[in-house]
Amino acid sequence: MAFERLKTEIGILLTEMQSEPADANELALQLHAKLQELKAFGLPLPADLVELDEALQAEALEERMSLR
Repeated sequence: MAFERLKTEIGILLTEMQSEPADANELALQLHAKLQELKAFGLPLPADLVELDEALQAEALEERMSLR
């Protein structure tokens, strides 16, 4: 089932984010992509992951703005 596969992949991404903080930006992009897949399938998006995704996106934007 696509939903279960995506849930597993998201869980792996979250674990990698904790153990490999240097790759956090790439993992954040992957998390965003997985949430978009869930959305495309019409599946419910877990609220906590949506909040995490929004926070990571805002953090990435702040980082890009501070580099200017």
